[in-house]
This record gives sequence, structure tokens and C-alpha cells, in this order.
Amino acid sequence: MVRWCSHNVWKLTGGVISQGDEAEILARVRGGESAAYGELVLRHVPVAKRTAVFLGAGADADDVVQEAFVKAYRALGGFRDGSAFRPWLLRIVANETRNVFRSRSRRSRREELAAPLDVVLDPAEEAVSLERRQELLTAVRALPDNMRQVVTCRYLLELDEQETAVVLGWPRGTVKSRLHRALGRLRTELPDKEVQR
Repeated sequence: MVRWCSHNVWKLTGGVISQGDEAEILARVRGGESAAYGELVLRHVPVAKRTAVFLGAGADADDVVQEAFVKAYRALGGFRDGSAFRPWLLRIVANETRNVFRSRSRRSRREELAAPLDVVLDPAEEAVSLERRQELLTAVRALPDNMRQVVTCRYLLELDEQETAVVLGWPRGTVKSRLHRALGRLRTELPDKEVQR
């Protein structure tokens, strides 16, 4: 059995990420080489943590990511060959984040969403003022959960529609319609700002 404690997962990210083929790595893990799973952790821990933070895990993001990697390891037997690992993993991260929300029902909504965002969203965003980014993130955080999740996946995590559908467990048409409604709401909330169509 493979176990990671929080400090070990992040310690692994300091290493060099191999360029090995994920299918080959998965085959090695399934063949009993559990240490090969560390290569997948190295490759995907940054996006998994961003996903947890952006979906609202806040201070629990490290725990969410750790639990997601453990659950993914245990569920590798059900992973379909030829499928992309990243969307499959991020769906587990999204589910774990939802579990955190459920377990925090005693806390206020403000505390759940108060996680500092120290992740650079996009190099082009560096040119945009901190005030503008805060306005936009505040507007995204104020969206209903299903709209916030779809905007987060498509624009903050830069997943395509199909990957977003896999991560959120929704049909692709639902992703399109919820994204359309979310962008419409953001245009209303930020009328003097440019919101992608």
C-alpha cells in the first residue's frame, strides 16, 4: 500500500518530472511497481492543488489532494486504458472538494472561500492589476456552486469542454449551458469589464 503524508507529497514536487509516457507508468503501477505512482504524483500534484483551491477547498487543499491521490491509486484497477489520467484524477479532486464542503457545514460560506490565491492564473494576467484580478475572482466566487465550478475548470484551470465534463461528472451539453449562463452573469456583475464570450 502506498501512503503519502502532506509533507511527502510536496517534497516530491521538488524533484525532476520525468517525461515518461503515462500509459507506460500506469502499466508499471498496475504491474505491481507501486513506486512508479510517484511519477504520476510529481506530474499532476500542481494542477490537482490548483483545482482544489479554485473549487473552494481553501486551507484543506493539501488534505484534499492527498486523499484524491490515495483514492486514485486504489481505483486504478477501474481506470480505462487509453483514457486521459488528468481529467480522471481531477474528477476525484473535485469530488473530494465537495466532500470537504459537506463536512464543513458548520462553518460560514465566507470561511470556505477565504483561501488565499497565491497561484498565478496565467502569465498574461500578471499585466492586469491586482484590483482587477480581485474583482474578477470575487465575482467568480459569488457565483452559485455549479457556475463557479464550470468557470473554474474552463478558465482558471484551462481545461477543455470534454475535460471539464469529465472532472465535474456532467454531460458536455450541461457544461456548455452552465458556462454560458455563468459568463452571462459575470458580464452583468462586471459590465465595464471584458468577459470572454
